[in-house]
Amino acid sequence: MSVVTVQLGQCGNQIGPELFSTLYDDSSGTSRRTYSQLSHERFFWEDSGGMLVARSVLVDMEPKVISQAIAKASKSGKWRYWDKAHFCQKQGSGNNWANGYCVHGPRHEEAVEDLVRREVERCDRLSGIFAMMSVAGGTGSGVGTFITQCLRDMYPHSFILNHLTWPYGTGEVIVQNYNSVLTLSRLYQLSDALVVHENDTVHKICSQLMNIKHISVDDINKVIAHQLGSMLQPAYTVDSPTHYSRNPIGELLSSLVCHPEYKLLSLCSIPHMSHTSLAYSTYTWPGLLKHLRQMLIASARMEEGIDWKVSVLPSGGESAQTRQMGFNRSLSNLLILRGKEVSSADPGAFKDPALYTSWVPPDGTFSSWTSPVPFNGYEKSATLVSNSQFLLKPLDDIVRKAWNMFVSRAYVHQYTKFGISEEGFLDSFSMLEQIISSYTHL
Repeated sequence: MSVVTVQLGQCGNQIGPELFSTLYDDSSGTSRRTYSQLSHERFFWEDSGGMLVARSVLVDMEPKVISQAIAKASKSGKWRYWDKAHFCQKQGSGNNWANGYCVHGPRHEEAVEDLVRREVERCDRLSGIFAMMSVAGGTGSGVGTFITQCLRDMYPHSFILNHLTWPYGTGEVIVQNYNSVLTLSRLYQLSDALVVHENDTVHKICSQLMNIKHISVDDINKVIAHQLGSMLQPAYTVDSPTHYSRNPIGELLSSLVCHPEYKLLSLCSIPHMSHTSLAYSTYTWPGLLKHLRQMLIASARMEEGIDWKVSVLPSGGESAQTRQMGFNRSLSNLLILRGKEVSSADPGAFKDPALYTSWVPPDGTFSSWTSPVPFNGYEKSATLVSNSQFLLKPLDDIVRKAWNMFVSRAYVHQYTKFGISEEGFLDSFSMLEQIISSYTHL
């Protein structure tokens, strides 16, 4: 089964090439033919000359980033984007969600729908649609939200998984919190799940774990692509313990999203290190799993600086003490282990009922996928996709900052002139407050 990727705005079109390069390099460098074939079938198709072509549609309101993405793929000589799978205009959305959602989106709806339809028709069977975008700008967030709405109308019974990049807390765009609130509130109703990366976290991984002195956008996107690839590449699952799963998005969602009120998924992988350090490092499965479990409990974003004092409290013992301790309660977790001797890894510590909210049946809280194929150069690696309180604080921060601007009516006129009313803002705030409340009371 194949995945059609839709790259939206500057962010989506910068992460996209890194993701496809990671997927290609990981699957092509392996001697395991089945793994390689499945990965290629999932993310690429073959042109008449035998070259692999990404199952992807590129959308932006400015041509520069799309041109760079296409050139980067062609230059690799390994894979490329299809010549007729991109759409761009000459004028951007000016970092205004309303301009993207109310103006550019509807204006170019048919052209983008046609591109996606062509890619979907090229699949023998569609696993789902993977839409990549930022929540902070105008095109990725505004046009991206509108396109997701169109995709939901076009494919009401297909899975749609959105990958969202959250902006730096210090700010990239003055109205980024408005854009984020409007994006998240709409997508929550349209998407089957939202996989989130925070720029601040990825920046710290580059700086502290990978020892990169001058961090570029490419460096950040490589880390994001590595983590997404580890989630999307073929693996053995509970439903297919002896054969690689053929429906990655469907199995991911069935493992993690048991209730429509809870759709926020965080993603973390260990280890992360520079390629020069990789040759001199050895890891054991017990060591990796011990660190990853504590990262989950303590809401730690990376394996360095974990608070080991935070411990699991019995279910029902949350309240003020839990919040003070920083204990992160989960709804469901998916652990993906890749590499040598993976059959010897024991994920039992992730099955502890005290990690999870009490109202989900124990058999619905934890899933584990494995693959004996080392991923992306790492002899052993572990990835955790978590539906938990992990994103509660960053979400609360975004809503609080946006609300503080809204009560003073700062920049609201820039949105109302394109058709987003103050009531529309209030509806978005109300929906996100409900989501925050739901996760708080897990």
